[in-house]
Amino acid sequence: MKVWKKIAAMAMAIGMVASLAACGNTSSKQEGDDNGLKTVESGKLHMSTNAQFPPYEMTTDDGGFEGIDVEVAQAIAEKLGLELVVDDMGFDAALTAVQTGQSDMAMAGITVNDDRLKVMDFSDSYATGVQVVIVKEGSSIQTVDDLANAKMIGTQKGTTGYIYCSAPVEEDGYGEDHVTGYDSGALAVMALMNDQVDAVVIDNEPAKAFVEANEGLKILDTEFAVEDYAIGVDKGNTQLLDAINGALKELIADGTVQSIVDKYITAE
Repeated sequence: MKVWKKIAAMAMAIGMVASLAACGNTSSKQEGDDNGLKTVESGKLHMSTNAQFPPYEMTTDDGGFEGIDVEVAQAIAEKLGLELVVDDMGFDAALTAVQTGQSDMAMAGITVNDDRLKVMDFSDSYATGVQVVIVKEGSSIQTVDDLANAKMIGTQKGTTGYIYCSAPVEEDGYGEDHVTGYDSGALAVMALMNDQVDAVVIDNEPAKAFVEANEGLKILDTEFAVEDYAIGVDKGNTQLLDAINGALKELIADGTVQSIVDKYITAE
């Protein structure tokens, strides 16, 4: 399978992550909170996300937000004595918002990789995601290995699926000429329905939701990649990253994180 060299490297990178974070406003000036943490807005914890990634983040009928990442972020904010603010934007923009001081942390089913480690720091992992392949029923693509024969693969821009697939062939990818990045997973799936791409590489849980909502699609039995999700923060503020990791450790230990995951992902 093409991506396993990358996954091994990713696992090593995650193991090395134990470091820094920062956040600020657009002028990089940060406000102090009563608990001593520096955040974009005093007393609040801004989370940038792309709320089109069920069940990790999605919008509600009343315009609010829900999902695994949203509830984990809420629990972290409560531990830190802060009010959670969810800022919805494109996936790439969610990462950039942290780097430019517009957001305190990014949560959007984010995987640690070498390129992201150059510009961001990451928390400990809090969830595991599986990348899968969606195709039309009757497609000639029946296994992950068959992706090498696809004329065009659809992914969401900025995701690890896009990074893996668009990498050169000699780096176990398929090349940029064979990959189209879309602003959301939903748009990638729409392109598949319209025969603009031959397959879509995306996280398993959103994939299941898209397949259920669109007749004539299926998920291949073979997995494309297995990833650990982490919280992205800007480099340099060890205080905030340590606080997030401390809260995460407690929330994992007392079963809160698992209960949130179980709420949205039912064991099969």
